[in-house]
Amino acid sequence: MPITIYGDSISGNCLKVKWTAELLGVPYEWIEVDVVKGEARSDAIRALNPAAQVPTVLFEDGRALAQSNAIIVHLAEGSSLIPKDAYWRAKMFEWLFWEQYSHEPYIAVRRFQKHYLGKPDSELDPKLLERGEGALARMEAWLEASPYLVNGALSCADISLAAYTRLSHEGGFDLAKFPAVKAWVARVDADLGLEPAA
Repeated sequence: MPITIYGDSISGNCLKVKWTAELLGVPYEWIEVDVVKGEARSDAIRALNPAAQVPTVLFEDGRALAQSNAIIVHLAEGSSLIPKDAYWRAKMFEWLFWEQYSHEPYIAVRRFQKHYLGKPDSELDPKLLERGEGALARMEAWLEASPYLVNGALSCADISLAAYTRLSHEGGFDLAKFPAVKAWVARVDADLGLEPAA
């Protein structure tokens, strides 16, 4: 039996789970959950994930798992997406933690408010643009010297950070300012078999 992924197709956090499953050949059933309509707060989702968030994955044995980065690491266990070397594995987690704390809260939030809620720039917190560009600048500095985020090879860190970076133009971020990041997005898109987002 396949795993069941409860997710919203507009969410980078949900898509990274889908991409990881597809890359690794993990069979899955996708259940669309419209976050904008509040469907993540349904009783069915709350029964699996009391935080009422997607993505949430239900496994064959009835256990559920939430939080996108935790899910992709679980799916990738034993694969090349997780470095065997302890330092590089820790470096992967460093990027995964950073993505949720210092990247997603600015780039993804600005994208959602601008692209899906239709807010003009004048109504957006200017810190979202400033801190989002700061996150992209940090990635640029790293990717100028390496084709991927961890030990020169595709890992869960790349899949996680590509999810919203590749859609950042929808939040008003210009990847032309970050050529190494732009090249990296194209590289990860090719690895995952994705059509370019922009």
